[in-house]
Amino acid sequence: MDAELTTLEPEPPIDGAIASFLATITLDFASSLDIEEALQHAIDRTIGYLRAEAASIFLLDDASRTLICRKCAGPVDITGLRLSPDQGIVGMAVQTNTIQLVRDVQENTKFAATVDAGTGFVTRSILCVPLAVRGRCIGALEVINKRSGDGLFATADMHLATTVAAAAALAIHNARMAQVMVEQERLRKELELARAIQMSLLPSETNLPIFGLNLPAHQVSGDFYDYFELPDGRIYFSIADVAGKGMNAALLMAKTTSLLRCLAKEIADPAILLAKVNREVYETASLGLFVTIVAGFFDPLTSQVRYANAGHQPPVLWQPTGILESPSASAPPLGVMASLEATTETVLLAGGSFYLFTDGVTEACNAADEALGLEGLSSILDRVSSIPRTARLHAIVAALEHQQRVLHDDLTLLLIETDGT
Repeated sequence: MDAELTTLEPEPPIDGAIASFLATITLDFASSLDIEEALQHAIDRTIGYLRAEAASIFLLDDASRTLICRKCAGPVDITGLRLSPDQGIVGMAVQTNTIQLVRDVQENTKFAATVDAGTGFVTRSILCVPLAVRGRCIGALEVINKRSGDGLFATADMHLATTVAAAAALAIHNARMAQVMVEQERLRKELELARAIQMSLLPSETNLPIFGLNLPAHQVSGDFYDYFELPDGRIYFSIADVAGKGMNAALLMAKTTSLLRCLAKEIADPAILLAKVNREVYETASLGLFVTIVAGFFDPLTSQVRYANAGHQPPVLWQPTGILESPSASAPPLGVMASLEATTETVLLAGGSFYLFTDGVTEACNAADEALGLEGLSSILDRVSSIPRTARLHAIVAALEHQQRVLHDDLTLLLIETDGT
């Protein structure tokens, strides 16, 4: 008769041989730096001590919701075998988090005969013990075919297998936690490096009539801006938003900025500039990464701004009579298509202020989850218009904070304004 055991009979006194066996396995788990090797040693020793023909460790894979044989010992190798969580004796042990003692598998409807059929192995009896940590079952230790006496596993075998399973479960849990910590540290260092790359790309010039501000919603921003003066007195500028986060986005940001800085010194037409940069970005960007951008040139002598827009928020020209919104983007973001045909737009400042921004500004939400929008931004620009331009972008952010706006995305602003404004 088969048995499903949630509790065991009182454990018999442990003799010297059993104590030595359990101490060896426990020490192996505690001292080994290789969890795979420790698990293999554990089941090898277990079938030897219990005089069983085979044993295996199945772990529950949360992603696929299947039981996978992680380690095995015996005449056939079933490493990698996948079972559904409700399949076989091992599935019953995991689902119910109880010990399964099957004295004759032919009389048990849960027995997965297909495994024997595929391997040629003949299973007669099974002892299956859950691997549980803090009440959560993560797999099971399965021991098959007792080779001595009546061929049946006894209570003493269950006590020993339970102790081995408990040690294995804790070792697996600790190994997983260690891996999580290693991965978290790797991500932390990656974010620090990505942030350092981003900060190194931001311009440091302060004597130009152009000002920028970047506030990341998280540690690393997907936005960037740039500007520098050309030999003829014109000022190149750009503001962009890279789809994606982390190191890949930071590297794409660095590449795009470098290309723009190099080509802007040779190409005077913003639309042609973006088309050339797009070809490079398209050929090398990782799948799913792209860049929305506005790039152009400002001539302080004529107060003329010439720019092109590839999938980005349209800039606005603020004037005392109101704001003039620029046309929508004439081309898709960089990296989406092999070729890009943008349109060069021209704006005359005429005493106005030219603002460029990422969608983190207009999408900032209040307590009612209402986005700021262009109308809300226009109202803020009216209120801060008298503030010196060196402090105005910070005043815009302060106004958003005063309205208790929540930044769901990175926030970046760029202001172009003539000295006479």
